[in-house]
Amino acid sequence: MASRTHLTDALVIGGGPSGLGLAAELAACGLSVRLVAPHPPRPFPATYGAWLDEVPAPVRPCLADVWTDVRAYTGEDPTPLLRPYAMFDNARLLDTLLTRAGPRLTWTVGMVQHAEQVGEGWEVTGAGGERWRARLVVDAGGHGGGVTRPVRPHGAALQTAFGLVARFDRPPGPPGGMVWMDYRAGHLPPDEVRAAPTFLYTMHLGGDRYLVEETSLIARPGLTRALLERRLHARLAAQGTPPREIETTEWVAFPMNTAAPAPGPVLAFGSAAGLVHPISGFQMVGALADAPGVACAVAGALDMHSPTQAVRAGWDALWPPERRAAREISLLDAEALLALPGDMLPAFFRAFFALPAAEWHAFLSPRTGAGAIARTMLKVFAHAPNRVRVPLARAALGQAEVSGRALRAAAGVG
Repeated sequence: MASRTHLTDALVIGGGPSGLGLAAELAACGLSVRLVAPHPPRPFPATYGAWLDEVPAPVRPCLADVWTDVRAYTGEDPTPLLRPYAMFDNARLLDTLLTRAGPRLTWTVGMVQHAEQVGEGWEVTGAGGERWRARLVVDAGGHGGGVTRPVRPHGAALQTAFGLVARFDRPPGPPGGMVWMDYRAGHLPPDEVRAAPTFLYTMHLGGDRYLVEETSLIARPGLTRALLERRLHARLAAQGTPPREIETTEWVAFPMNTAAPAPGPVLAFGSAAGLVHPISGFQMVGALADAPGVACAVAGALDMHSPTQAVRAGWDALWPPERRAAREISLLDAEALLALPGDMLPAFFRAFFALPAAEWHAFLSPRTGAGAIARTMLKVFAHAPNRVRVPLARAALGQAEVSGRALRAAAGVG
């Protein structure tokens, strides 16, 4: 039997930016932290983009690119979004978070298999028989969770994307800019668009290099890698911009509809805690913004109370009542999008981006209250064409209980 290690204040499961971000903040609050991940520290493999105004100040030096020409296509003409968009340098982000953590963080390579409460603390078992002891456990183990089990109402609804970084003889997107969403699909049969809508996402990386991704916003079941790869190359060929030299490829698949977790003995964080935005799919910058407050609440309660109370304090900081209500409404919105035929999504987003900028900005923000989210969706419904309203109304009626809560939240009740 493997020997037990010394007791740490917190054990964090997961080495992604959310888990490391919270581990760093816990360490900065004076706690000893063990982070357990299947790999040693390495630059995060995914591409992380974010609205510039939502990037926390401490990690702004980690940005690789910022675009001011940001546009969406919900028809033939572009809609300027007039909101700068950024992409992270993942190696720089990793170094920044590790520096923030300092010597109070121990990074342990392993895989957590089991966690058991023992007295006022925890004994955590690794897949290789390792034993780690900690006063409290944080599950930042990604979409599947480490020791918690995220709940997805009606089954997982996935965002999937296939992308590549390549060199192009002709630019596949605006030089010097980025396209947040391009739903133009004249190269596809209408029935394919209706059944499985996808859009193009592009970033100019300088010179003749671009990142291009074919994305399914949300689907149940999710679209396959093979389909999205085929769609991407068909789109690029149709617009006369096939890649000349492919440098890397990327496959993205994650659930969009994880419910807010109930309080429990383990503190869930990041995507394991249902922090993926059900409409945009954003999560990482929101988690980095949440981390200092959650860590402060945990450390303060751990200093004064039991580990159980410290976990509850962290959960309360992450999930105040208004945010839990907002999550329910956002899940309703996700179900409405799932019910919308694919050829109607461009009209939906045309109405969405026609809103005052402050309103659609707030709708996509991770901390917007329940009432504001519900009112925004009602405005989109009011301004959308009738052919879009009908399936949205049917979806709302199919979720009558949640719809009632959404309307009460919009009115400031409950």
